[in-house]
Amino acid sequence: MTDPSSTPVLVVGESLIDAVERGSEPPELHVGGSPANVAFGLGALDHDVSLATWFGRDDWGRRIADRCAEKGARVVAGSDGAARTSVARAVLDAGGAATYDFDITWQVPAIADLAGFGHLHTGSIAAVLEPGGSQTLVTVQQARATATISYDPNARPSLMGSPDEVRPRMEAFIALADVVKASDEDIAWLYPDRFVPDVLRHWGSLGASLTVVTRGGEGALYALHHVGSVATCEARSSGLVDTVGAGDSFMAGLVSGLLDAGLLGSTEARERLATATLDDVRPAVERAVTTGGITVSKAGAYSPGRSELD
Repeated sequence: MTDPSSTPVLVVGESLIDAVERGSEPPELHVGGSPANVAFGLGALDHDVSLATWFGRDDWGRRIADRCAEKGARVVAGSDGAARTSVARAVLDAGGAATYDFDITWQVPAIADLAGFGHLHTGSIAAVLEPGGSQTLVTVQQARATATISYDPNARPSLMGSPDEVRPRMEAFIALADVVKASDEDIAWLYPDRFVPDVLRHWGSLGASLTVVTRGGEGALYALHHVGSVATCEARSSGLVDTVGAGDSFMAGLVSGLLDAGLLGSTEARERLATATLDDVRPAVERAVTTGGITVSKAGAYSPGRSELD
């Protein structure tokens, strides 16, 4: 097993303030954004992680910077160049599920030493919203020469447009990724009426070695392209408070487990993942299910540490 802190990881994507509304209660303010939450999750799991993001030099931007420092995620220089910090309004229903409305701007700051990172993660709004979406794609294309790639579509229909409009861009990222994680809701929106295992196989044919789909309380499905079959992993949760950040926590746990197993973090790791067995990747999927399960048992986008994984 590799030292979990030895591989420098870069997360590229949006950070923002989640204003979480529960019924008639005053909004709760949390630092969020899908890629930022993944960075915080990796930092909480003791990985060497940097975040290339976009926020303002305002009170909310300082809150994001403080959260990065708290979770051990270094902020790439220039990430504070936005005119204002972005905000997502999350409205929780009676079951704790969140729907979102966004006021967001996004672009990629200049990254001085891209070749110094062994793994890059991106996804969600960062892959779609311009001008940052095209900049993120170019960044991933450049990083792939020396780093493994993970991608989470994390569809936001209210912001991204129609599935037909966004699908080609998402598939361009999938073609560059070694690992793709999506929710069953993402797949239902992107590929209506298609069988989930068929979508995983399609993504594998585009280029992804490992594809994973989360199914809420029903756990996860995962597939290796060269194996062909789909495996399951049962959910693990001590109770539901809300789902805010659960998919991002799952993603952080998945990347963490694969890094620890030597299946991400270098071009050699890419080759190992491409020939891995389902048993080889299962511990990482189990870690992802565990981290996601801990997060849904807490309010907001909680990031569990290693001591909580037992």
